[in-house]
Amino acid sequence: MNEELKNILLRVRELYLKYGIRSVTMDDISHELGISKKTLYQYVTDKNDLVGKFIDNEISIRKEEICSCLKSGFNAIEELVEISLFMNKLMRGQNPVTDHDLKKYYPHYFQKTIKTRREGIYQYILSNLKKGKEEGLYREEMDEEIIAKFYISRIEGIQLNDIFSVEEFTSMKHFRELLIYHIRGIATSKGIKELEKKIEKINL
Repeated sequence: MNEELKNILLRVRELYLKYGIRSVTMDDISHELGISKKTLYQYVTDKNDLVGKFIDNEISIRKEEICSCLKSGFNAIEELVEISLFMNKLMRGQNPVTDHDLKKYYPHYFQKTIKTRREGIYQYILSNLKKGKEEGLYREEMDEEIIAKFYISRIEGIQLNDIFSVEEFTSMKHFRELLIYHIRGIATSKGIKELEKKIEKINL
């Protein structure tokens, strides 16, 4: 992807996250970017193509951001706290209108984001669980594949039901309780001590 297209997609991202996808027309985008529609169509064939490139770029951005969270030297619990904080921030920055438009009007791209997100979270959690076992922070008898699937199911279940409002499930209070609930269920006594130190340090 060339730099000009990346810059276009970053500006499109701002518009989509602010106004949703359906209401933003190609005319709006060319006007906002200060370029002609003819120039815009040198990079995309139509709005469907633009949405597809936007989704691919979002996936790429997320991968880079997640990698930047995983600093060397972190143990499994420190790593899990950092990535969970990032995911919480990500959810708070989402616009429900954008997600609704994607699901309703571009279902193939919506399914692509769901599939990519599930696979990414599953692989990350699986790796984290194995690392925690090796460090003696997580229970040795735990089945990491089952727990990784539980983790994804719980996160998606919270987002897709109406028990919690968006404000509630993205609040730091909710985040703290969910994180403690998850780690205490899989941690050894050594892991629980590490969790308590981490929670106190970041002052959630």
